[in-house]
Amino acid sequence: MMKKAFSVYGLAYLALLALMLVLLATFPKLELHLMLNRWHSSICDVFFKSFSKLAEWPLYVLALIPLFRKKVRLTLFYVLCELSGGLGTWVLKKLFSAPRPVSVFESYPDLTLPLVEGVKMHHSNSFPSGHTSTFFVFFTCCALLMAFQLGQRASQKWSPRYLLLLLPLLLAALGGYSRIYLSQHFLSDVCMGSVIGFITPCLMFYFGKNKLLKPKTNASEYDS
Repeated sequence: MMKKAFSVYGLAYLALLALMLVLLATFPKLELHLMLNRWHSSICDVFFKSFSKLAEWPLYVLALIPLFRKKVRLTLFYVLCELSGGLGTWVLKKLFSAPRPVSVFESYPDLTLPLVEGVKMHHSNSFPSGHTSTFFVFFTCCALLMAFQLGQRASQKWSPRYLLLLLPLLLAALGGYSRIYLSQHFLSDVCMGSVIGFITPCLMFYFGKNKLLKPKTNASEYDS
C-alpha cells in the first residue's frame, strides 16, 4: 500500500516538473523570471522572505524531533539525504558557476528586477538552488514516511487520506518559488534543485528502507 500512497506525491511532483519544463522551453529566461515575479505585494514580501529562511536552519531543527521519540534512524535518514543532496548541489554550483538574477539583470538597465527590501542578494553560484534542494529533501522525506504510515493503516486499495501527501509537496513548491520571488534564483535553478531534492530521498529510502523502518509483519509489505 505504501507505493500507492506515495504515488500521489510522486505523480503530483512529476506534473509540477513537467509544468516547469514547459515554461522553461516556452519563454526566454529573463522574460520568464519577470513573469513569475509580477505578483509582488507587501504581504507576499514578508511571507516569502520568512518562508525561504526555513531552509537555512528551522528545517534542520525539525528533523531532530524524532530523536526525542528515540527514533534516531529517522533523523539519520534525513541527515544522509541532506548531505547527499547538498553534495550534489555543491558540485553542480561549482561546475556551472552560473550568475544570479541580480547579476544578469545588471546588463539590461531597461528591465526592472523586482527585489524585496531587507534581503541580501547573492551574485554567483545560481544553478542549482540549494534552498530548493533542502526544501524538497525535507518534505520528500516527510512524504515517504507519511506514505509508509498511511499504507500500513489502509484497509483498501485507495484511501482519501493519501491526498494528505499533497501538503508536503505544496510546502516544498512554495519554498522553491520563494527563491524566484526573492530573485535569488531563476526557474531553471529551482527546477534542478527540486529534482535533486526529490530523487535523493527516494533513492535513499529504496536502498535503506529495511534498516530505516521496523515492519510490523513481513518486510514484503514495503512493496505492496
